[in-house]
Amino acid sequence: MGKKVLIVGGVAGGASVAARVRRLDEKAEIIMFEKGPHVSFSNCSLPYYLSGIVEDSQELVLMNPNSFKSRYNIDARVNQEVVRINREKKTITVKDLITDTVYEEPYDSLVLSPGATPIRPNLEGIDNTNVFTVRNVVDIENMYDFIKQNAINDIAVIGGGFIGVEVAENLKLAGYNISLVEFANQVMVPFDYDMAQILHKEMADKGVNLILDDGLAKIDDDYVETNSGRKINAEAVVLAIGVRPETFLAEEAGLEIGETGAIKVDSNYVTSDPNIYAVGDAIEVYHRLLHKPTRLALAGPAQKQARAAADHMYGIPSNNQGVIGSSSIHLFDLNAASTGLNARTAEQAGIPHDSVYVMPEDKVGLMPNSNPMHFKLVYEYPTGRILGAQAIGKGNVDKRIDVIATMITMNGTLEDLKELELTYSPMLGTAKDVVNHAALVALNQLEGRYKEVKVSQVRELVESNAFIIDAREKVEYNAGHLKNAVNIPLSEFRQRLDEIPKDQPVYIHCRSGQRSYNMVIALNNLGYENIYNISGSYLGINLYEYFNDLATKREKIVSEYNFK
Repeated sequence: MGKKVLIVGGVAGGASVAARVRRLDEKAEIIMFEKGPHVSFSNCSLPYYLSGIVEDSQELVLMNPNSFKSRYNIDARVNQEVVRINREKKTITVKDLITDTVYEEPYDSLVLSPGATPIRPNLEGIDNTNVFTVRNVVDIENMYDFIKQNAINDIAVIGGGFIGVEVAENLKLAGYNISLVEFANQVMVPFDYDMAQILHKEMADKGVNLILDDGLAKIDDDYVETNSGRKINAEAVVLAIGVRPETFLAEEAGLEIGETGAIKVDSNYVTSDPNIYAVGDAIEVYHRLLHKPTRLALAGPAQKQARAAADHMYGIPSNNQGVIGSSSIHLFDLNAASTGLNARTAEQAGIPHDSVYVMPEDKVGLMPNSNPMHFKLVYEYPTGRILGAQAIGKGNVDKRIDVIATMITMNGTLEDLKELELTYSPMLGTAKDVVNHAALVALNQLEGRYKEVKVSQVRELVESNAFIIDAREKVEYNAGHLKNAVNIPLSEFRQRLDEIPKDQPVYIHCRSGQRSYNMVIALNNLGYENIYNISGSYLGINLYEYFNDLATKREKIVSEYNFK
């Protein structure tokens, strides 16, 4: 008789442990316990059922107990809730939710993969029947049925993380009136504030009522009220405020809980009990850039953890490098991805850093479907070590971010990224890829070849009447410009040097930063000393300003928006 392995929870972590143990040991007795009706489902795909992209909710169920048994000889037990771990006896106590009976099951190794529970704040109306969370197939089916059966039109989504944004998008695609309420001043915290403005514009343009800097205070039958007293029509409410690790079993069993509030594990995902492992959303992991424990609720890392835990049971070593946090999302017509640290996180961690924001075309400009790719690269100062990146555009941003994730994992620097050889086809990319382009700009900045100001500083420059040159051609300038900018095109500036002052700072922009950069370098070579390139240039300025102009009704700093 082989080893007996019990696994609490399925989905990415638990199911992957079970499959790996079977590959390592044909004689092992493997039992998975899931308190819900589905032991393996695509939780990341749940929101797409709401829009009909996933037409049948049963498509979300990846494998059923019969499949686990016939394919892998794994006993997958659904509707079975593990209520206690009896460490001294090496057993678990299980409640059969169908028969309402209780039994014990012994183990040689126990794996905890209970996931995380959606946060439900203690607020008036939080337990109303029109309030939903999104954790499993049953949740998404209940929400969908309620909306359909009650002919709901107005829905409020509370929370602007991955789940909240994806639920809002899919419900909007299905034709509902959607309001998204976020307590912070932006959605999607993996992105810096400047990059998040691009996502804000996309959501607003697609008709989502986006309410930022305002939290949920109360839920009623047909509206929600925010902390500011604002009332928003909502016949159904989706809570996507966040999740907390499911640690009840571990705590009751006396297992050590880490400083993040999640289950503490060692480098092999062993808990404080050598016979008990834990993986997935319920554990804390080591962040290789911040050098401290963190929580990371992502399917990819959970699967790697599952494999490493199973390997350790059988004496196979693994090299735990920690996590960096790589993620991506599709939002209406945009794709967005990020990895590593953003500038805000680096600042909070006290890491000396700088960043560049570039927006070259994602493929050769004369090719169909060529679009700008907004790319922000964060690096350590003065070493040039790559810390993170964010990319947003209509093209394959995930490819670019995967490149940066690889560079971070290999301790790559700006020099490494500059020299990185990547594939090229005019239909797929550019000879100097977006990531190479960002590295070159960052090296120019790091080595002091030019100076720049961030897009977030431009409003202050306009309001203080700084000397700003618009390096675009006159026809572009006339289609929209900064209100105090002087139009001196790159094609004319050498004949108009007498119009450019030397006794004050001069700030230059074009559409995307390339022409203005060339003018900055030329003026530096001509003896000008206080010349700054405006990062993001006119397109970036418009994207950064647009949503806040819309939301606050403040005065624009541009004559006309121009997003072309």
